[in-house]
Amino acid sequence: MTNGMVECSVCRSKLVYPPTKAISKAYDRHRSKVSSKQRFLNVLLVVGDCMLVGLQPILVFMSKVDGSFKFSPVSVNFLTEIAKVLFAIVMLLIQARHQKVGEKPLLSVSTFMQAARSNVLLAVPAFLYAINNYLKFTMQLYFNPATVKMLSNLKVLVIAILLRMIMKRRFSIIQWEALALLLIGISINQMRSLPEGSSALGLPVATGAYIYTCIFVTVPSLASVYNEYALKSQYDTSIYLQNLFLYGYGAIFNFLGILGTVIYKGPDSFNILEGHSKATMLLILNNAAQGILSSFFFKYADTILKKYSSTVATIFTGIGSAALFGHTLTVNFILGISVVFISMHQFFSPLSKVKDEQENGVLEQIELQKDHRSKDSSFINMAAGANEEASHRVGPDEREPLLPR
Repeated sequence: MTNGMVECSVCRSKLVYPPTKAISKAYDRHRSKVSSKQRFLNVLLVVGDCMLVGLQPILVFMSKVDGSFKFSPVSVNFLTEIAKVLFAIVMLLIQARHQKVGEKPLLSVSTFMQAARSNVLLAVPAFLYAINNYLKFTMQLYFNPATVKMLSNLKVLVIAILLRMIMKRRFSIIQWEALALLLIGISINQMRSLPEGSSALGLPVATGAYIYTCIFVTVPSLASVYNEYALKSQYDTSIYLQNLFLYGYGAIFNFLGILGTVIYKGPDSFNILEGHSKATMLLILNNAAQGILSSFFFKYADTILKKYSSTVATIFTGIGSAALFGHTLTVNFILGISVVFISMHQFFSPLSKVKDEQENGVLEQIELQKDHRSKDSSFINMAAGANEEASHRVGPDEREPLLPR
């Protein structure tokens, strides 16, 4: 082995060593069989996510009354998790009815308990999402919208770094450049000058930005990466069963948040339906649909594709805002979106994936080489045995007759 490379003893090809650590064998088999059906699923995920994410800021804007929220953000998050739990239960029942004969029953107690133990890691992203969902409302309430978008741009690099650290995912130089272009494209799109004296929660924007950036960027990025890791590490488990655990944990954490609000503000704040309107109900349904779609992203695609999809949703947000609220589409909007599309094409280009695919396929190739070598050795042993029998010479003792003369 030289310079981290190992040479095949049969074909003399050089491979990277050691190989990238696998998430799970089931997911590795899935990655090795990327079909046209999988690509079509990715397209549907991106289109659906663009529509839902693009609609969210419009619904949040419509939910405000006199520039503030008349409802508790925690109650919106709790009702969103309840809606997702109900969806997971319905889909799990449908999937159980269509199971084939001989398959392990999804609704048995043993299957449920085993899946619960195997997917306990989903409690981590559920807790982080509960914090992040509250931060979304806080940031949009106290910060300039442009500032929120500018701060959220840093999630791109944070997600990439966390994927490298947690999931051992490797990116080529071209892909790192594409991520930098994505950051630049979003920044161009949202770049505006802040008025003097702007503040957030009584803090100057400069000071508040540093504090909230660390929380607002790190928490959702960590939640997304841990969610992807948890879903893919138990790839054989039904996604609806995994979602039931994830959303169940989320509902518990948000309900604890409601209890904390009751303790802080008094029993009157326990009415979770207070201040809600048709706009907030649509917002709850939209958030629930986003969460469900995100689980499919994290299990069958990846977090980077989800981030690109959310970025492209800015197009729908801009067009929708222009149509509904009369907002103008600026030159920055057009230039920023153009850079984002260039970045997306560059990141998912086959040329940028060559190195990553080679490294991901190393383990399989090494195992094939081992099998090949073992077959060769067994063949050599058989050939040696055959030669030994063929060249076996009869000794003097063996020439003697069996019976005495």
